[in-house]
Amino acid sequence: MGNSNGVSMEELTSCEIHQWYKKFMTECPSGQLTLYEFKQFFGLKNLSDSSNAYVEQMFETFDMNNDGSIDFMEYVAALSLVLKGKVEQKLRWYFKLYDVDGNGCIDRGELLNIIRAVRAINGCKHEMSAEEFTNMVFDKIDINGDGELSLEEFMEGVQKDEMLLEVLTQSLDLSHIVQMIEGERSPEEQGPQS
Repeated sequence: MGNSNGVSMEELTSCEIHQWYKKFMTECPSGQLTLYEFKQFFGLKNLSDSSNAYVEQMFETFDMNNDGSIDFMEYVAALSLVLKGKVEQKLRWYFKLYDVDGNGCIDRGELLNIIRAVRAINGCKHEMSAEEFTNMVFDKIDINGDGELSLEEFMEGVQKDEMLLEVLTQSLDLSHIVQMIEGERSPEEQGPQS
């Protein structure tokens, strides 16, 4: 798998890797995390169809060799990217996650479905509806007005807009997962995701 996301193993402390490995192997003694186990691992149960589709898309972006499971190296690469990656690395990953059909562009429907799913999983209340937020994103960063966001439009637009960058970062806040991995709380103690 290697260093496809630009986050090196050297950027992680040995303690972090040890904790992540211990949690991973406890939950996945086979060394392979399937989609079902992925949902169990992160306490994602009783999801709506759109939330389930989002989780499946996230799983697929973590499964970098497309073998239908996540091994420990893919797991570490994904978590280190989301937790420690540079803004540009994260934005490239977000783009891949949001480009559900893999055509190299994010359309309104893809973004709207992702925003709805993220909000359902996180359980947060927002001032703006998912539709209003999606329209605002396209109004701000769809430079050529074609109704699709290319990687370049997405990268440039989000980096220039602090509010969009903050919303994207918060939407994939995995601090509760890090706490779980570090043994502060088990999934059972954690209860529903919020």
